[in-house]
Amino acid sequence: MTRPFEGVKILDFTQVLAGPYASYQLALLGADVIKIERRGGEDMRRTPLSREWADRNLAPAFQAVNGNKRSLTLDLSKPEAIAIVKKLAAQADVVMENFRPGVMDKLGIGYEVLSAINPKLIYCAISGFGQTGPERNGAGYDGKMQAISGIMAITGHQESGPTRAGFAVCDVLSGATAAFGVSSALFQRNQTGKGQFVDVSMLEASLAFLSGQIADYSVAGHRQQLSGNQAVSRKPTANLFKAGQGADKGHLLLAVNNEKQYIALMTAIGRKDVLDDPRFADWFARQENEPALRALIEEALARKCPREWEKILDAAGAPCASIWTVEEVIDHPQIVARGAVQEIDTPYGRLRFAGSGFKLAHGGGRLDHMAPEPGAHNDEVLRSIGYDAKTIADLQAREVV
Repeated sequence: MTRPFEGVKILDFTQVLAGPYASYQLALLGADVIKIERRGGEDMRRTPLSREWADRNLAPAFQAVNGNKRSLTLDLSKPEAIAIVKKLAAQADVVMENFRPGVMDKLGIGYEVLSAINPKLIYCAISGFGQTGPERNGAGYDGKMQAISGIMAITGHQESGPTRAGFAVCDVLSGATAAFGVSSALFQRNQTGKGQFVDVSMLEASLAFLSGQIADYSVAGHRQQLSGNQAVSRKPTANLFKAGQGADKGHLLLAVNNEKQYIALMTAIGRKDVLDDPRFADWFARQENEPALRALIEEALARKCPREWEKILDAAGAPCASIWTVEEVIDHPQIVARGAVQEIDTPYGRLRFAGSGFKLAHGGGRLDHMAPEPGAHNDEVLRSIGYDAKTIADLQAREVV
């Protein structure tokens, strides 16, 4: 079955994470993504977590977001490389880049130049702050975005202070936003026949995902604070609790947010008597007496390990989860049953990668092949725009490609 973006050709100048994550989502859905990188490949190919994979120019972090792509290496400081980009752009549907504003213009392959060659071209630029405004030239690093967006101001504990998320949350949110922006522009082009410029700001993408917190302040004047593991509902039974004891000691995240769930929780932990306790008569009283409520819940939860309580409470109708590590969750029965982590054959054996975060009834996302080595498709791509073997060899000898 045809996937949604089959037939769509993307020239991908992006590097590191936000941009490659965006083009990876489209590649999973069938787009032909030509990754254009400098000779030897981009820096993410050699991240230091694994020397073995870095030495192969295929660091795990790079592989995670570059599957299904083709690699073309170009020295963009050379006129011959710029000529190649222009020929490719004439046949492309989308160009994606995440340089600082103005870099592509200085190279002579910015939006104005490429859209003049191909008026139907969709050009997506991802940057820290967008293409306009006083901070337009500011660097767009994930940690910086977590700090400035307000995310760190609500993440962490009062005792220890702000903390960043355990993954590059602003990078991937920006990548998802860029993929959605490109998809929207492609859909609109079907109706208008016109290409356009898609301006993605990492800061604005992050703010878009804080819509609830922004409205809490702008509508009700509520100032967000560090809330630890407490849910945004601020319900005292929607928080992290100690469970088990000894070797089985751990934590359980309760997501008990309504009265029916509260009754189910107290019944399942053997504290049905608490339902008649005036200290916990309603949510306001429970909030006022949270330390006492926490103490009795944790006393009950100490009887079993977190994984046992996870099954018991979920079955009872009190939502919760024990703390799963990444290496555990990729083998979770639900993940396995839905094929959420895809396994493919590679020259290095069977490897597993995250796929799309959604299912389609037909033509959904699929990982076909692992991330390419630098320049793996140089000859193939250049032949597609009319270069013969002799010319390609000459370009290679002169280190254009």
